[in-house]
Amino acid sequence: MLKVGLTGGIACGKTYVTEQLRTRGCEVIDADQVARKVVEPGQPAYQDIVLEFGPEILQPDGTIDRAKLGAIVFADTDRRARLNAIVHPRVHEMQSLWMAEVAERNPATIVVVDAALMIESGGYKRFDKIVVVYCAPEIQLARLVARNNLSVEEAARRIAAQMPSAEKLKYADYSIDTSGGFAPTDQQIETLYAELQKQAELAERSS
Repeated sequence: MLKVGLTGGIACGKTYVTEQLRTRGCEVIDADQVARKVVEPGQPAYQDIVLEFGPEILQPDGTIDRAKLGAIVFADTDRRARLNAIVHPRVHEMQSLWMAEVAERNPATIVVVDAALMIESGGYKRFDKIVVVYCAPEIQLARLVARNNLSVEEAARRIAAQMPSAEKLKYADYSIDTSGGFAPTDQQIETLYAELQKQAELAERSS
């Protein structure tokens, strides 16, 4: 089984690329969706987060208000690091369980884990290949403003809180530039998928 880590900056198009790989037959999982699960009430990370950040981050139904929590951690490096220290180990554990289940069910497949902070957390070391999705900085900013209904200043803060794309690209085995829109991106995805298939076949033959 070929394990692929897919990462990139916020609003650079990771989700689109991941979904296109899914339609081509890859088994995929979104770390952000996993992160939502591990912070649900009753999960270990939930209690740790409430103890760390206080009950004011909760919504009336008791779930964590992601917007309130995001406003806190994107404005404070130390508190963001604390949140990551709580959430990342639980996310990695759930991803590992999922990959083990896929390996048992379909050992010759390609698995793709989409995670924004894969490099920052050190999680990239668990994968055979790393794909970095990126776009021009001005396009990233405009996309984030439009997608999340943020001010330019708030969007810029959120982008600055992550590792720059230029730094992430140093870890990449493959990269996808989404600056040009859907058609050029789709062409790159097709090329990437063909290459991943080759790598998966090589891995299967050598196992």
